[in-house]
Amino acid sequence: MESRQKPDWLKIKLPTGNNYKQVKQIVEGNHLHTICASGKCPNMGECWGAGTATFMILGEICTRSCKFCATLSGKPLMPDVDEPAKVAESIRLMGLKHVVITSVDRDDLPDGGAAHWAATINQIQKVNPETTIEVLIPDFDGKPEQIKLIALVKPDIISHNIETVERLTPLVRSRAKYRTSLKVVELIGSFGLVSKSGIMVGLGETTDEVLKCMDDLRQVDCEVLTIGQYLQPTRKHLEVVEYLHPDQFAYFKREGLARGFRVVESAPLVRSSYHAEKHLIEKS
Repeated sequence: MESRQKPDWLKIKLPTGNNYKQVKQIVEGNHLHTICASGKCPNMGECWGAGTATFMILGEICTRSCKFCATLSGKPLMPDVDEPAKVAESIRLMGLKHVVITSVDRDDLPDGGAAHWAATINQIQKVNPETTIEVLIPDFDGKPEQIKLIALVKPDIISHNIETVERLTPLVRSRAKYRTSLKVVELIGSFGLVSKSGIMVGLGETTDEVLKCMDDLRQVDCEVLTIGQYLQPTRKHLEVVEYLHPDQFAYFKREGLARGFRVVESAPLVRSSYHAEKHLIEKS
């Protein structure tokens, strides 16, 4: 089937500029991975051009094969024990004031990679004490002890994306469950940390289902929400059912704020780490 034609509001600027080249050199020089490149993020040019990036740890091969995600799936290599130091040094070289760290799912590891996560955050804090840190974590199958390992090293924000509405979760996500993701978001808040989640739209969900997802997230005290348009990474992935108009995203933002989210980013090209430095919230 021929892909739907993208509307004008989804046009993306090509990556350019000296900052973009510098970030690219630092990332490649340290043999690191970014979700910007692996996930084919539409904002890569803007973010890298501004000297920021979202680092992806624990390799570039995921043990899951979600139908929306462009990240490679298969059997991963063993984690690089030097990766925490490489990430911390890259952040120093880039002079980042705020950094986002994410990872592939590592269901092959006994702890899902939680200890590696904690080591990476610790090293960033040691080398870059003034840099604030957001982490976008997998679900770890909802295991509290693994999420606690990350919470104990106190990143500034812990985000876990619920990705889509409950009805579409089995179609969109390969192993993760909607209710498990809600449990993860609730656990994050229980450790006294800022909790954040995100969803994609345009996969066939209804407006009422998006509002119900918001209600479910608020029920577990999620504080920050991102909503963006799903874009098909390749023809092997789920097709876009609908391109939502910017007015619909503005409506979702109003509804989210009315429901008590402290921050709502809702626009066609919004992704979970887009303008993440603006999502820092002082816990009361």
